[in-house]
Amino acid sequence: MPAFRQVGEKQLPQEVVFMAWSPKRDLIALANRAGEVLLHRLANFQRVWSLPPNENTGKEVTALAWRPDGKILAFGLTDTKRIILCDVEKPESLHSFSVDSSITYMHWMEVTEESSVLTSFYNAEDESNLLLPKLPALPKNEEKSDEIMKLLGDVRLNALVVGGSSGFIEIYAYGMFKIAMVTGVPGSCCGLCLSGDLKSLSVITEIQDSPDSEAEMTYFQLDTSLLSSYLPEVTRMARKFTHISTLLQYIKLSLTCMCEAWEEILMQMDSRLTKFVQEKNTTTSVQDEFMQLLLWGKASLELQALLMNQLTVKGLKKLGQSIESSYSSIQKLVISHLQSGSEALLYHLSELKGMALWKQKYECLGLDASGIEDAITAVGSFILKANELLQVIDSSMKNFKAFFRWLYVAMLRMSEDHVLPELNKMTQKDITFVADFLTEHFNEAPELYNRKGKYFNVERVGQYLKDEDDDLVSPPNTEGNQWFNFLKNSTHLKESPLLFPYYPEKSLHFVKRQMEEIIDQCLQKPADVIGKSVHQAVCMSLYKTSQSEDSTPQLFKLPFLWNDKTSNIHYVLFTMLESSVSKVYILRRYTDTSRSVSNGLIAVEFGNFLNNNINESSDSRCYSCLDAHFYDDETVTVVLKESVEQEGKERILAQLPLSSVYTDEDQEREFIWDSTKRLDEQSAEISTRTVFLENQWRVLENMKAQYVAVNGIRKVSCVLSSNLRHVRVFEMDVEDDGEAEEEEEEEEEEETTQIAAGEPEELNQSTDNQDSVCGASAEELPGETEEQELSLDP
Repeated sequence: MPAFRQVGEKQLPQEVVFMAWSPKRDLIALANRAGEVLLHRLANFQRVWSLPPNENTGKEVTALAWRPDGKILAFGLTDTKRIILCDVEKPESLHSFSVDSSITYMHWMEVTEESSVLTSFYNAEDESNLLLPKLPALPKNEEKSDEIMKLLGDVRLNALVVGGSSGFIEIYAYGMFKIAMVTGVPGSCCGLCLSGDLKSLSVITEIQDSPDSEAEMTYFQLDTSLLSSYLPEVTRMARKFTHISTLLQYIKLSLTCMCEAWEEILMQMDSRLTKFVQEKNTTTSVQDEFMQLLLWGKASLELQALLMNQLTVKGLKKLGQSIESSYSSIQKLVISHLQSGSEALLYHLSELKGMALWKQKYECLGLDASGIEDAITAVGSFILKANELLQVIDSSMKNFKAFFRWLYVAMLRMSEDHVLPELNKMTQKDITFVADFLTEHFNEAPELYNRKGKYFNVERVGQYLKDEDDDLVSPPNTEGNQWFNFLKNSTHLKESPLLFPYYPEKSLHFVKRQMEEIIDQCLQKPADVIGKSVHQAVCMSLYKTSQSEDSTPQLFKLPFLWNDKTSNIHYVLFTMLESSVSKVYILRRYTDTSRSVSNGLIAVEFGNFLNNNINESSDSRCYSCLDAHFYDDETVTVVLKESVEQEGKERILAQLPLSSVYTDEDQEREFIWDSTKRLDEQSAEISTRTVFLENQWRVLENMKAQYVAVNGIRKVSCVLSSNLRHVRVFEMDVEDDGEAEEEEEEEEEEETTQIAAGEPEELNQSTDNQDSVCGASAEELPGETEEQELSLDP
């Protein structure tokens, strides 16, 4: 194996606490102590973007995880107990949700199990794309609309497994909707991993009985066979959950756009009219004042001062244009976005209800048809409220147009300006419109003053868009409505489950929030049912942690579970301190009972492998493992230091092939685990292999390395120093710069020999090749500044 080539090095301003390589791109995500999440590219460790801490999300990042396709980054925040899904293209939150515990670990896996049913489902076109129109992009947020669709991701099932304190473990299908809530695992989660076939979940927890006692590290293997047995059904159900969650996010953003389109300028009218009431001396009401202006064309001096000095002709014209533009935008958003998103939500919930009625397949997974029916009803109520808003907008636009046109002409006459003939014409219908508008909107409401500090509510649309629990200030008038009267007099019909409930007193935001709660509640049952089916298969007490601050931590990255399709072996990797030497322990578990060895636990220690040129007095010294990760199916990447560390001794980055550990598999002595004892009490009985690495290591000069993050697919690693601020990035399967230079020198010597031999044609070819190589090298040189924003082309 060639030596590792260093491609980047950086001193960072903040301490890095978590590192995670993208599974598909040469990108690494970092989280620092300041609560900032950063994305860096491999080349010279250049920064792509940074997401600063936010009061709405949180400031204490405690876990990072990439979606298997590398398009979404998830990070957990322990101060707000939230999980944020962020798009790799830009530092913006696409989706977030709250959890019940502080997050300590996350793992995002992809299902590797194959079957004919799953393959047909993966390859089949989504029927919803054929039956439902494509959701229109949101105005001014077209990119945001496309990003929301990214949340759906690939059809193949993936799951985000989240662990926290107090035995908190949850599984989220596609990283969005909870499908399992695991209970009964004690302690705070330090590591977890769900197998690719969904048969088992490995968890390592730290159990501490009291603050003064030593914590005990324990390994659990949980049986999740229900997920595995019903994998096609779980996949279909989870896909529906994700569609529903994505649509809820789309509706939420549509409502946000509607709120942004709403102009608060009309609220100034309410304040001015309230001030007018408080200051005027006459006993006539505001409504009467305007009615006199409408009927006789004359206004009191006080009303004239209000209109001409405070409102002004120019201000009235601007107000009319703003209201018309605002209402028109909101109307379009309701029709094209809110209604289309709600109809798509109804479609997916109805399909989910059909799945729930297939009890043979889905009842054991906890799908409840009655709960889904309640969710469908809640969506129907939301659609009714959206239609009510449309009616209010339509009515308000007609009335406001007539009112502003009349008031504009009246104010022109007051100022003795010329009135155009086409504006001077006013039909009886227009007069009726204005009279109705004045009657409905200009009535004083003293009880409103205690709630809003004003007597008037001229504008009726904004109350629907406010996220408040209070009832509407001016609910729609349903008197005389034939349908309402018919329902009121029909005892049986008004209780029919076919009719959606109507909430005339509530805002659109309130009904939307109620709909979200009911949908979340109906989709909660599968998580409870599947979670209760998970049971403990293996429990192994590993060791007790030391309370001393100076002691080396005994546990680093736990666990990594690898599922080999050919031999069906599971590996769990951890490190443990033994006689001041931190060894690597590899637990190998066979799920195939025909194998002679069902469980194998091997301890690996590293003997001297540095040559004498580097360290002449290291004949008998061993190396202690500081950090370890699976690089790929056959290799473990480790950071090592000399067991008796002295000043000036360098630390080492090395690759450990598993083939060198399991050399003689047939004669391997199986470790008989005594469940009554901890692992550290039985360490003498564990087979220990001393490994002498050859050329699969590199000295990390001038760096006190402590941690490493690896990506075997991209063949890269990132080493972090013990002060958490110094990083180095390596390409693992390429030659080192020194070796490359030696080869270039050899090539130059060959070319010189060719020149001496007199080969002009080959010389010209060599020169051309040199020019092309130099040109390519110049183009590929990375920039020196890491602050610039970079594109994310893979």
